[in-house]
Amino acid sequence: MSSTNPKLPESAAAEAPVFVSSETAAAVFQWLPAVRVLQETYARPMGANAVPRRTIAAGAAERASLRTMTAVPPGSRYYGAKLMGMAFGTAGRQLEYAVVLFDATTGSLAAIVDGNLVTAYRTAATSAAALDRLAPERPASLAVLGSGLEARMHTLAIAAVRELHEIRVYSPTKAKREAFAKALGTELGVRAHAVESPAEAVGGADVVLAAARSYGEEPILHGEWLAPHATVVSIGSTLPDQREVDSSVVARASVIVCDNVEEVLEESGDMLAARRDGVEPEAKCISLNDLLSGKASGARREGEVAMYKSVGSGLQDVVVAGMILDLARAAGLATPLPIRFETKRIG
Repeated sequence: MSSTNPKLPESAAAEAPVFVSSETAAAVFQWLPAVRVLQETYARPMGANAVPRRTIAAGAAERASLRTMTAVPPGSRYYGAKLMGMAFGTAGRQLEYAVVLFDATTGSLAAIVDGNLVTAYRTAATSAAALDRLAPERPASLAVLGSGLEARMHTLAIAAVRELHEIRVYSPTKAKREAFAKALGTELGVRAHAVESPAEAVGGADVVLAAARSYGEEPILHGEWLAPHATVVSIGSTLPDQREVDSSVVARASVIVCDNVEEVLEESGDMLAARRDGVEPEAKCISLNDLLSGKASGARREGEVAMYKSVGSGLQDVVVAGMILDLARAAGLATPLPIRFETKRIG
């Protein structure tokens, strides 16, 4: 994709900044190119400051918060940040995302991208990028715990890198899990059906997707349900007070691939709980960068449980938003912004 390996001359003129809506993102997005560009990016040497830890600013009286996730992805034409603003207003709690992209070849603002769908796309595409290297290259059965947007996006992303011969779906509401199974089975041309319990969904599955934190923050996935060869994708617990997988899952996993090792270990409720329960995840965790660069080749052994654990990263937002920006420009769907920033020349 043109969002990586920029080869423009230093004197290249800056393009006018644009806005990319979620509707445009949905119109141009493609799963496999997103997976591949993430794999290419994570395979490159990663500077110590390329992806700083996320920050959260919160105002108690204002009942508002702002989370920032910044990144300068190696080899990418774009760098930037995702901003997540949340506030309690007259309409209740509202959350909006914006990905702000700068052009590394000019230093100028390139685009503002609606980050709502980008967040779902990048999370699922990164999970598929990891799964593609972790799971055996053969047709697979998929267990899905959840029936929301993340569950849907992940199922589509996984189907882009593995042939699926069966999908079993569980979520607490019968009507939702049945609708999910019917819709995804039809869309993918795969036998898909809803089941009555998470254990029934997970039992014997090659790939297990945990994408539905419980309302009471109780684990939804337990280690004893897993087949000996299962590959687990867990994306729901990103903060200390959130739970998704039981400590027994962490204990069963022989390797845990993390998009951000420090944040997974220090900020994911699942890992904090595992440590309290006497399970030490540190020795099992490797970075996605090490997996995809080949530094950790052979980290997974046949017949052992492996897990990919995600807390999200600004690198994923910038890389996927950059791909979407290039596709939107090529399709003539990016909206020019009637603005111009003053540029400060240094040196």
